[in-house]
Amino acid sequence: MITFADLRIEVIAPEIVVASMACVILLFDLILPTLYKNRTCFILTILALLLAIGVIFLGYQNSDEIGLVNLVVQDRISSITKLGICFATIAVLIYGQGYSKQRKLMTGEFLVLTMFGITGLMVMVSANHLLTLYIGIELFSLCLYALIALNRDSAVAAESAMKYFILGALASGVLLFGISLLYGLTGVLEITAIRDVIASMPADELPLVLAMVLVIVGLLFKLGAVPFHMWVPDVYAGSPTSVTVLLATAPKIAAFVIVFRLVAIGLGPLVELWQDMLMAVGLLSVAFGNVVAIAQKNIKRMLAYSTISHMGFLLLGIMCGVTAGYSAAMLYAAIYTFTSLAAFGCILLFSKSSFEADQLDDYKGLSRTHPWLAFLLLIVMFSLAGIPPTIGFYAKLSIFQAVIGSGLIWVAVVAALFTVVGAFYYLRIVKLIYFDESPEADEALPIDRSASAFMLLTINALFLIALIPWVGDIAKLFDEAIRLTLL
Repeated sequence: MITFADLRIEVIAPEIVVASMACVILLFDLILPTLYKNRTCFILTILALLLAIGVIFLGYQNSDEIGLVNLVVQDRISSITKLGICFATIAVLIYGQGYSKQRKLMTGEFLVLTMFGITGLMVMVSANHLLTLYIGIELFSLCLYALIALNRDSAVAAESAMKYFILGALASGVLLFGISLLYGLTGVLEITAIRDVIASMPADELPLVLAMVLVIVGLLFKLGAVPFHMWVPDVYAGSPTSVTVLLATAPKIAAFVIVFRLVAIGLGPLVELWQDMLMAVGLLSVAFGNVVAIAQKNIKRMLAYSTISHMGFLLLGIMCGVTAGYSAAMLYAAIYTFTSLAAFGCILLFSKSSFEADQLDDYKGLSRTHPWLAFLLLIVMFSLAGIPPTIGFYAKLSIFQAVIGSGLIWVAVVAALFTVVGAFYYLRIVKLIYFDESPEADEALPIDRSASAFMLLTINALFLIALIPWVGDIAKLFDEAIRLTLL
């Protein structure tokens, strides 16, 4: 008989904190007067995430702990990524507070859906079982569908939510079919147990190969990698920007973990099969994302195609099939997430109730009207492009080193060439803000000078340079976490 102590419920303490506080916030939203409830619920959400961060720090340790009858695991990777998810979500809420208030989106529903979505992400990164992984993915996805469509007056947002829902449901079906095939072939659903069973099976067995392909395709849909990227630009552009920044940041950290656990660990014995698949998808994503982004005039669509190319780099790191590649991909996901936070933070800071600041021409002459914000945006664009002395350069360099270390020099060369192509559209923004004249120089881009958002953006952008001396230590921390998980 399983006792309560055997469940090791403390393994999911952060998830319990966030989910419980989401329920509390929902109650407060119902009982508090309209004048106070939105602000109170916002403060409670930030406090809940800070409490979850404290719980994660208290439970941080070197050894793995399995809980809930082998359904979840607490290890260094899950703890590090949960911290990243919580910090990123706090930044998302602070950046988007003014934007959401102006559009009457900063409601209890918005905050509760965000909290439950974050719970889904945390469940994902702790998954030691395929059903746990699937539940985490669906919990986050369902919350995100609702968040995208939360602006009831926007037909574009409703269209984006419907597209994302239909394609997300298709991806979930493909992933679930692959999981069912894996279970039928192996008889187990625990990720490490699947690895052990697959190691004793012929690698070229057709049903096993089909199951692997279906699982990876389902994950690639969720990542938005080519050729499963069709939802990304429309959803990024059509969603309220305060929702787009959530979609573009915290899930990318979780995406690395689920691909790492399911592909690198669960399907590890099939590395020679999935390596070629990830190589092709990674290169296509880097090429397609960078080339098509050049033609975009909407900055959110441009960043959507940029995301596709960055997911390609993440897949190239995992494709290496070695610890150095996995740790490089983890570092890349973390750096990209916090660079994207600053990029969308700029857009949110520039947006007004009747002005989305989502066209590239809106940023013309920004250096003359708002020189400090122009400088911060320059740093962000340099980091996204991978130009020194930003940490974005180190992120791309670590991927190139891992790929070359695996003997795939030609892959690194092709990716580097398209990185140069991609630098064009980032530098184009720098050219617009420093060298182009605004048609209305004094009123070109009004700024919402929210003290908290402005200060956070300054810290966020400057850290893209200031962290360079410590990025090696961060990479070492990630490398140790990967090694301990692979033992």
